[in-house]
Amino acid sequence: MQFTRAIVRPPARTFAAGLSSAAAGPPDLDKALVQHARYVQALRDCGLEVTRLDPDDVHPDSTFVEDTAIMTERGAILMRPGAPSRAGETASMRICLQNFHAELPAIEAPGTVDGGDICEADGHFLIGVSARTNEDGARQLAQHLHRWGYASSVIDIRANPALLHLKSGIAYLSDGLWVVQDGIERELRSHTGIDVRDVITVTPEEAYAANCVRVNGAVLVPAGYPLLRSAVEARGCRLVRLEMSEFKKMDGGLSCLSLRF
Repeated sequence: MQFTRAIVRPPARTFAAGLSSAAAGPPDLDKALVQHARYVQALRDCGLEVTRLDPDDVHPDSTFVEDTAIMTERGAILMRPGAPSRAGETASMRICLQNFHAELPAIEAPGTVDGGDICEADGHFLIGVSARTNEDGARQLAQHLHRWGYASSVIDIRANPALLHLKSGIAYLSDGLWVVQDGIERELRSHTGIDVRDVITVTPEEAYAANCVRVNGAVLVPAGYPLLRSAVEARGCRLVRLEMSEFKKMDGGLSCLSLRF
């Protein structure tokens, strides 16, 4: 998919109060704002027009806008985040998305879906069932996607506590090329209808780098992971390295910080 737009939201003053399983200490807000601004500039450099929402102090995790919706070429679907503290984040995203889409189907209770559990590959959507996305939410999402003519498959990642979201451990870079954490490749290959011609397996030491993002002609990767960088460059991809230290402390990755469409 060729992207033309993105939606982002800078970290709020309450960012450090967000959900996190990391043990790296609290994020530095000033540093996070600088890293976020560079991320936004990278999107613009890739040709995207960026809509910037105001910081939301009421919702400390709200900079991770990916979890509030998924974007397709045929429309957007509002999610229902699995963490109760994030339930209110979709209200402002609904208002924003109404500027782009007249119809906004949504996940309803008791279903929950975080956008970070959804990985799209050439019109096929992998739906991760996780601590944040439940089976009812996955079923609802598959139904919405089916109405628009999209296929979907479910990958249950609940047995892997190291994965907060499916996209914590998997990324699709186009043309059959995947980046996956060690141990996920077999599950990926078990789903028919998915093009898996080439796989870059990320070592446990570089597990965080599996969350990378293809944006038009570039691949955004977190800085500091030389093995992944070399492997992606060897496939002829142009890399944009971005510092993500403060978002990593809050269990966030590159894909989490924008909705791209």
